[in-house]
Amino acid sequence: SHIYMKNHDMTKTWRGKTEQLLRVDDHDFTMRPAFGGPAIPVGVDVQVESLDSISEVDMDFTMTLYLRHYWKDERLSFPSTNNKSMTFDGRLVKKIWVPDVFFVHSKRSFIHDTTTDNIMLRVFPDGHVLYSMRITVTAMCNMDFSHFPLDSQTCSLELESYAYTDEDLMLYWKNGNESLKTDEKISLSQFLIQKFHTTSRLAFYSSTGWYNRLYINFTLRRHIFFFLLQTYFPATLMVILSWVSFWIDHQAVPARVSLGITTVLTMSTIITGVNASMPRVSYIKAVDIYLWVSFVFVFLSVLEYAAVNYLTTVQERKERKLREKYPCTCGIPHSKTMMLDGNYSESDANSLAGYTRNQIVPEEEKQEKMVVHLAISNESNSSRKRGLKGHVGLRIIQNSHAIDKYSRLIFPGTYIFFNLIYWSVFS
Repeated sequence: SHIYMKNHDMTKTWRGKTEQLLRVDDHDFTMRPAFGGPAIPVGVDVQVESLDSISEVDMDFTMTLYLRHYWKDERLSFPSTNNKSMTFDGRLVKKIWVPDVFFVHSKRSFIHDTTTDNIMLRVFPDGHVLYSMRITVTAMCNMDFSHFPLDSQTCSLELESYAYTDEDLMLYWKNGNESLKTDEKISLSQFLIQKFHTTSRLAFYSSTGWYNRLYINFTLRRHIFFFLLQTYFPATLMVILSWVSFWIDHQAVPARVSLGITTVLTMSTIITGVNASMPRVSYIKAVDIYLWVSFVFVFLSVLEYAAVNYLTTVQERKERKLREKYPCTCGIPHSKTMMLDGNYSESDANSLAGYTRNQIVPEEEKQEKMVVHLAISNESNSSRKRGLKGHVGLRIIQNSHAIDKYSRLIFPGTYIFFNLIYWSVFS
């Protein structure tokens, strides 16, 4: 007897009892439970295993989760003395009725099948059923990049019955917000997961009617440190580097031109690199505002040197014309000579025009003065004054050194003011 019990194949006996207890072949499981009666309630809970990736270019996310359904099907009830449930794998699922839940706005999804299909079915004696499966789904997420990269995104994974309206099947969260569990180790490289929560509502289709829809909502906030290192900090350095030309002599044309062109090309490369990793949206992003304003500052520094070079050329041309119009008359017999120490104005020079060198300065002070020969005539005195006054009037505009001096203050001050406004608005 002991040998017989040891060698007896218990699986055959158990399989027979299982089929007899569940009575799978005695019912038509193509129909929903309680067909013709009220809608069958199907509770749902989800445990998020991982949030695999967030793609800004494709505007989607990939999530791996355990999806569980709870409902009652009296056709699966069985007598039990110890009130224990029976657990099955995916092979029994093909023989009974299960809810036809699908993911709305899903691009790709699959049930894991290593080493077998990751499906579990647990049946209780009173007919309650627990149906669980492990799924990876890639779904669409409508993202708003107007504040990128200082943005927060809210994405939703939506569950809904494909065939049964709310008159036949009522989907609901089994335990409210407690129906959604997440793994504490979930993390993303570029985002901080702020919260998960659940919602539900009715969805209407004009051809088929109203359906219960469940939402798994999660909010993500982007980490800014990566973009500070890769975008904002290099752009700010390029703007500061373009200001170096204000301290370079305006006559060093190769140095200032090459510095300006280099910073402009570098800013263009940064802008192109950022836009290459982003979807082609039709609105302006926060990073676009910063990069393009920085590009304008770099471009204006190049234009500043163009203005300096042009005004310097105009100034030299006018001085050359003045020398041609009023040639030097040194050595002419009727010219008069006087000694100036550099502190005399034009009126002082005209008032001293009739004095000789010996009358103005004693002999012992001659070495401390400089000799200036003035050719003064009554006919050209007034016209010469007008020419000198006009030349002094243009001196402020044409002084290239003054333009560089003002640029050293205006450019940094304006850029700092822009940064204060930018970070106060978008951060």
